[in-house]
Amino acid sequence: MTQEKRAYKRDVVIEVTASLMFPFILLFGLYVMMGTGGTGGGFQGGTILATGFILYITVFGTDKGREKMPESVNVFFKSFGLFLYNGAGWLCILFSLATAQWLNMPAFWPVTEFTGIAGARGFLIAYMISVGIGLTVMASFVSQYFDLSMKEDDEMDGDEG
Repeated sequence: MTQEKRAYKRDVVIEVTASLMFPFILLFGLYVMMGTGGTGGGFQGGTILATGFILYITVFGTDKGREKMPESVNVFFKSFGLFLYNGAGWLCILFSLATAQWLNMPAFWPVTEFTGIAGARGFLIAYMISVGIGLTVMASFVSQYFDLSMKEDDEMDGDEG
């Protein structure tokens, strides 16, 4: 979207504030996703990550937003998130003889020797699931916002589809 087609004027204060807030919103989204005492914030963290990208797209426009998050990267995040979530389930099914014990991953990962914590194996699977959900939610929300904002851009150009 060029400067002439914008419905509003450029505001330096909003752009500087949004560009300063963007990395902190992403960091907070990762913090919510991974948690301090355990996992369980995959969906919430994914929505906060998507909020950071949506703020950037809203302030700078869809063209700059596409530079920050191209469609190929968005599709990769959706696919990789589903791969992590599905892969964690298949690992548990395959290595626990089809009992699918999510938090009792068998000892082919020598995590307990490194950490000294017997339950550390289960946290790895829980983190994989949480990150998978968060990436998929983030990419889906950003994709939906791009679809809605691109429709609005097409109407401004006079193209009807």
